[in-house]
Amino acid sequence: MNSINSFINFVIDRKSEISHLFIQHIQLTIFSILLAVVIAIPLGILIVRYRKLSGPIIGFTNIVQSIPSLALLGFLIPILGIGSKPAIVMVVMYSLLPIVKSTYTGLTNVNPSLIEAAAGMGLTQTQVLLKVRFPLAMPIIMSGVRISSVTAVGLMTIAAFIGAGGLGFLVYSGVATVSNNMILAGAIPACLLAIFLDFILGRVENIVIPRGIRTTPTKARKSNTILGNKKFKFGVLILVLIIIVSSVVSSFGKSKNTIVVASKNFNEQLILGDMVASLIESKTEIKVERKLNLGGTAVVFSAMQSKNVDVYVEYTGTGLVSILKKPTMKDPTKVYNVMKTDFSKNYDMEVLSPLGFNNTYVIAVKKDLAKKNNLNTISDLAKISPTLNSGFTMEFANRPDGYLGVKKLYNLNFKNSKGIDGGLRYTALEKGETQVLDAFATDGLLKKFDLQLLKDDKNFFPPYYAVPIIRAETLKKYPELKEVLSLLENKISDKTMRDLNYRVDNGEQSRKVAEDFLKSINLMD
Repeated sequence: MNSINSFINFVIDRKSEISHLFIQHIQLTIFSILLAVVIAIPLGILIVRYRKLSGPIIGFTNIVQSIPSLALLGFLIPILGIGSKPAIVMVVMYSLLPIVKSTYTGLTNVNPSLIEAAAGMGLTQTQVLLKVRFPLAMPIIMSGVRISSVTAVGLMTIAAFIGAGGLGFLVYSGVATVSNNMILAGAIPACLLAIFLDFILGRVENIVIPRGIRTTPTKARKSNTILGNKKFKFGVLILVLIIIVSSVVSSFGKSKNTIVVASKNFNEQLILGDMVASLIESKTEIKVERKLNLGGTAVVFSAMQSKNVDVYVEYTGTGLVSILKKPTMKDPTKVYNVMKTDFSKNYDMEVLSPLGFNNTYVIAVKKDLAKKNNLNTISDLAKISPTLNSGFTMEFANRPDGYLGVKKLYNLNFKNSKGIDGGLRYTALEKGETQVLDAFATDGLLKKFDLQLLKDDKNFFPPYYAVPIIRAETLKKYPELKEVLSLLENKISDKTMRDLNYRVDNGEQSRKVAEDFLKSINLMD
């Protein structure tokens, strides 16, 4: 009962945010489905006319269906950038197979005698297709459309990974903060939307399928005459047009006097993204579009390079090793200077002054495990690592300044190493599925789960001071941004950032936490 009350209170507190994301999800999903139908049904008709094309086209849609969704997004981001466009393209590509195959199957399985009779009556091939084959195939075609529609609702949750919005934002945020309320607030509306879409398409199916081949019971047919009248059809058409137009405008339109502020997909980045965006809105007339909760460094930085993002907060160690591919350095000033010089020279991006805190990587374990095995340093951990399971984030597991480097230096050799992103690695640790995880020094979840941090006794991890990054082209257009963002210089200590993270980890909205901090240091009214 307490859990239900907690969830209800959460929904009430976040009702405006949930409503906004729900509408985004509807727009993106319906636009993608309609686009898939417009592409897939003509393809199905084409391969019926030209059977030699059926193998290559169905084979291509099968291959697309087998590509993991995140991998497909990874291919699309360098071409289309971030936001709605790659998300829509991804969902459309995944929706092709059911609709193409159902169209092809429905059209080819029409009784040959009916086709011969139609031809004998003098109908052309096109007339046979439109007046005989297509109506008779409609039940099978609609089944493909309905399958694609339900699948599209779930797939569109991944849109949040690249800043397109939708209910996936709540799901990903909930995973990152170990918040079941947030996960359910995203998952339940998505499930309801899938059910509702299937219901509506069922009604549409009864309208478009000829009466002679319907399987709908008699009572249902009578009610369908109401749905099938002209007013209903006109209303549905207007609604669909409104959704399409609003989706296109929101997805592809952008005001000239707008800059995009982005963040990576963990709480600290959400707070910093909101902090930067709210500060700019407060101190200037510039409109800000927030593309928060994107993927890791590669996604956000690629978006900067493709000019889909104007500003985000990076870390000096990440810039040095992961982006510039340079060896680690221990001197914070040298790391900052190398990053500032090379980002300007190689990427035409300006590295601004540090915000103050050093969010370096740490290795953490439960305190009872540390006490039992006398673990104080990573060197101590190396001695018993063959008996332990680790759960590292995907990014840390594959970075030279992360697990790849620390494993080599300390000779770590875990029994099993799992890639677990977000707050799930804390859940895995709590359940005993893993015994070691990576974290950032300012993570609020370290405080929430009361973990033991192991000292980097060989000084492997480079400094990770947070610094705003802005495209030089954007800075040239809005020179006031440099002065505005410099107001945050050295304003955030390690402890302050950890406390801000802790608030979000416990369910507060990142924007509120960020703006509360700005008000506390008199940078926002």
